[in-house]
This record gives sequence, structure tokens and C-alpha cells, in this order.
Amino acid sequence: MKITDLMIERAMVMDMRATTKEAAIDELISSLMKNGRINDPKLFKEMILKREAESSTGIGDGIAMPHAKTKAVNEATVVFGRSRSGVDYEALDGKPSYLFFMIAAPEGAADVHLQTLAALSRLLIDQKFVAQVKEAGTAGEVVKLFNDQQAKKEAEEKNDEAGGDRSASKDSQFVLAVTACPTGIAHTYMAEDALKKKAKEMGIPIRVETQGSEGVKHRLTKEEINRAAGIIVAADKKVDMARFDGKPVLQTPVSDGIRKPQELINKIINGRAPVYHAEGGPAEDEPTGGSVWSRIYKDLMNGISHMLPFVVGGGILLAISFLLENTLGKTNPIYLMLGAIAGGDTGAFHFLIAILAGYIAVSIGDRPALMPGVVGGFLASSSNAGFLGGLAAGFLAGWVIVLLKRMFKNLPQTLDGLKPILLYPVFGLLISGALMYFILDPIFKWINSGLIGALNNLGTGNAVILGLVLGGMMAVDMGGPVNKAAYTFAIGVFTSGASNGGLMMAAVMAGGMVPPLAIALATTLFKNKFTEDERKAGITNYVLGASFITEGAIPFAASDPLRVIGSSIIGSAIAGGLTQFWHVNIPAPHGGIFVVFLGNHGVLFLLSIIIGAVISGLILGFWKKTVEQKGTSENMARQKQIV
Repeated sequence: MKITDLMIERAMVMDMRATTKEAAIDELISSLMKNGRINDPKLFKEMILKREAESSTGIGDGIAMPHAKTKAVNEATVVFGRSRSGVDYEALDGKPSYLFFMIAAPEGAADVHLQTLAALSRLLIDQKFVAQVKEAGTAGEVVKLFNDQQAKKEAEEKNDEAGGDRSASKDSQFVLAVTACPTGIAHTYMAEDALKKKAKEMGIPIRVETQGSEGVKHRLTKEEINRAAGIIVAADKKVDMARFDGKPVLQTPVSDGIRKPQELINKIINGRAPVYHAEGGPAEDEPTGGSVWSRIYKDLMNGISHMLPFVVGGGILLAISFLLENTLGKTNPIYLMLGAIAGGDTGAFHFLIAILAGYIAVSIGDRPALMPGVVGGFLASSSNAGFLGGLAAGFLAGWVIVLLKRMFKNLPQTLDGLKPILLYPVFGLLISGALMYFILDPIFKWINSGLIGALNNLGTGNAVILGLVLGGMMAVDMGGPVNKAAYTFAIGVFTSGASNGGLMMAAVMAGGMVPPLAIALATTLFKNKFTEDERKAGITNYVLGASFITEGAIPFAASDPLRVIGSSIIGSAIAGGLTQFWHVNIPAPHGGIFVVFLGNHGVLFLLSIIIGAVISGLILGFWKKTVEQKGTSENMARQKQIV
């Protein structure tokens, strides 16, 4: 893709007047509209701001790349803008942005915006080039600079493909790398270029495979892997690691590839990278990659993240079916359809525990652990061992596969093909299934039955205390381990069949909705306690809180943890306790205000949330100090990076 094909010289804003983020967006949108590239500036701005709400597109180093794909765009365009004085764009590094590239993509243009982002990122990693663009005198000069830089990059890539980086002798120190980020856009290619640039300075041959929005580029070959001194895996998402078995591998976040390329390369060259073993657990002298709890938490979150779509989709549709049962009757075809696809023995909600267990197992034992994990979770669900039994099944299946990999590690190489298609499936299922059937299922069935009995017989006083605890936990880290522990407990009760499963869901949902709503209320009532940027972000929290998205409060908590978290815990605990005091039952695991009236006391549920939010908002407002009304976007940018 040639970037200048999407740029229009006459649309470039060479001397932007904007001094705020929103003004910069408006100025660039105005240029797009003036040049006939968009047809609905209001809709386009809505889509730009929607993307900015996810995380700032100010990627740092003075660069911002706002983008949107919408029917408001007539033709794919990149409008360039430059600010001489800089704009506080809430960039991820907290510094002003000087160069702006607003990407407008039509609705039917496949992934043109992603490809454009990737191409721009590869060019803008070069600080010398960025400095030249900042000093360009005319729009024509900007176009020439981009054409020259892209031609230079393409020549380098052709050299790579032709073997330019592979020309070192077999005795030389040769380094490989893989870069990948969750979105596969900027950071993937920024890490690639940073590693290649630093390796060139050090005189070290390197090959970098990118796994980005454009797919896998420069895929590492078996021959390269065999003769490399080691591999740097700078990635924030899952990468195929089996091919690196027996090689020194340094696994690190993609941000380290951008910021610490020399350190990473030196670790490989100096033999300080651990040897990766794909067919078993880590070697005895290999780092475990964190504490036992951090590994357990990572495995658990892998299961929960894959389970959540089933929870949200199946749970809400199941709740709607309950509502239709009362209004349309049990024989209505719509009611029957919703019940079939959402609940019962065939619907999404029926697979919660099996999916949870399966992906916990995958996190531990990789793909061979999926099948025994899913089966173990299904056994737990079917035998009333419940959510706890499913958790145990996932961890059991994962570690059984790890054990089998170690046991079969020394089999003749000719039998390697039998491991994934015969040995792991048969022995993995047999061992984990037998242990579940004879030992864990009976134990967890007994535990689950006792827990359900205890919950069903809770008095009002004990229920209120439990509601206070669960509601307060939802505000402790707002999406972190404590929040997830409370939510997981409520889901477990909800799926167990306990008569008060919906009561627990009401407590955690109310507790999770309070923090963002309280912050929104505080920024509205106590304007002098918040900066202009914080007040704008506060408005967004009305929507996030109403939708049960607690994470909207994180930027504020990161900036002022004691006051924000302290006040939020108080209000969330009160809201959770009130739902139990009023016996509110919400038969849906997610949805916020959109599922309120599926419960038995919708008005009381709303009242619980309002009371909790008002209390938290007032505490926060009175507790915070008055601030000078000038931008603190630098702090907010750092907060958003934490999110």
C-alpha cells in the first residue's frame, strides 16, 4: 500500500490552530468534509470518538493516528495535519502530539484502515524521518518525503526477502524475532523496526517475523530457526511456539521490543535466554515466568475470557426468554427458540463450565489439553459438581497433558506424529476423565451441594453481609483479580441452580456499576475538583456505568487511587447490600440497565445503584481537592495506558 495514494495535498493542514484534542479532531474532519471525502461529519466524529474512548490513538513520540471506518466516508483518505506548538492529545507517553494522520475508511473497504495504520507505523518509527516531516515547508514536500521513505522501506524488505539478512556465515551470531500485539497494528511494526535498526547498529544479522493486521509477514523458516543463536518473542498475544523447541527463547511484551531492543539482543547473543521446551514443562533451570499465583490467575483468566461470550449472549437471551414466558406463554415459538439457543440442554448457557474448563486446560497444556478439559468440564456440569468442579477439571486436564508431554518426550522421533492425534487424546481423556469421575466429581458435588444449601438458607442479615462483601469487591480493582473473583463466584452460584443465583448476580452487577456512575456524578457536581479532560471522560462513564463496564473508572483510580477506590468501595458495598436487603433477583449475568426489568424488583435494583452511586460520588467530590483548571491530559494519558 502506498500511503501517498491516500493523501491529498490540498487537504493537508500544515499549520493547525487547534489547542485541544477535540479541536484537533474537528479541524481535520473539517478538511475531509471540505474536500468531499466524507458525507456526514457528525457520524464520522462519533466513530472517531468511539475509537478514542477505547484508548488514545496518540501513539507517542509526537504522533497521533485517529481513525474510523464508517458509511460516512466516501473514499479512503489519510488527511495529514501538523501542529507547530503541539496538542495535548492524551498520547500514551503523556507528551504533546505534533503530527496527525486521520484515517477515513469507507464501510465496505475491508481492512484498509488497519493496513494504513500498519504502513504508517512502519514509516514513522524512523525518528529522522519524523523530524523531516515536522520541518517540511509545503504539502508537496511532505508527499515527497513519504514517497522516498516508503521506497526505502520497500527496498529494505526486498533485500530481506532476497536473503539480505541471511547472508551471514553459519558461524556468525544470528538472531530471530517475532513481534505481535493484540490489535496487530502499530506496536507490532514499531517493535519490528526498533529491533532491526538496533541490530544493524550492533552489526548483528536479524530476521523479524511480524504477526499483524496484514497477517504473518517474513515467516521464519525451519533452517533459520535451526541456526539462530536464539529467538526474541516480543508479543502480547499467543504465538506458535512449538517450532522453537530446544532453542534459547526470550519471551517479553511487545513494548520491550520497542524500548529495549539492545537489551533483548544482548541477552540472546550472550546466552542469557532460557531454552524453550515445547514438549513438556519448563526445564529445571528455566524461569517459570512468575509466581505460582500469577500463573494460576493467567490460566483462570484464559478460561473466563473465553467463557464470557457464552455468559453474556446466552445469559441475556435466556433472561429475555423468562420474560416472554410470562407474557407469551410456554408454547410461543419465539420463547421456545430463545430457550433452545440460550439455555436448556443445547443452548449457549449449557456450555459455560465446559468452555471454562477447556480453556483453562489450554492455557496450561496448550491445544492437546482442550478436549480433555472440555469433557471434564461437561462431566462437572452434568454431575452437579458445578462451577468449582469445572475449575478443577480444567486445571487437572492441563497438568495431565503437561505430564504426558514429559512422559512421551523421549519416544522415537518416528512416533512424533502419533502424539497429537493418538497418544495425547486417548491418555489425556482417560486419565483426566477417570480422576474426575471417581475422585473429583464426588468431592465437588458434595461441596457444591453444601454451598447451594448454605446460600439457599441464608437469612436476610447474612445475605446483606454477603452482598456488601461482593459489591465492595467489585470496586477494589475494577476489573482486576478481586473484581473477577467476586464475579466468578456469582456466575458459579448462578449456574449451580441455587434459588438465589440471581440475587448474587444483582449484588455484583450493582457493585460493578457504581464506580463509573459515581465518578460521572462527581465530575458533574464538583466541576472545580476535576480538569477539563477529566470532566469529558466523566460524561462517558455515565454510559459505561449503565452498561456494567466497571473498567471506565480505571483512569480516575490510577490518577487518585485512595480517593477514587476508597469512595467507590463504600458505594458499591452499600449497593450490593441493598440488593440483598430488598431480595432483588436479576436472572442475567450481564447487561446493566438493559436487563433491570427482567428481575423481580427492577425499581429497587435501580434504587440500590442510584443510592450507592450518589454516596460514592458525594464522598469523592467532597474528598478531592480543588484543582487548577488547566489540562492534566498527561496524567490521563498515562492512566489510559494502564487501562
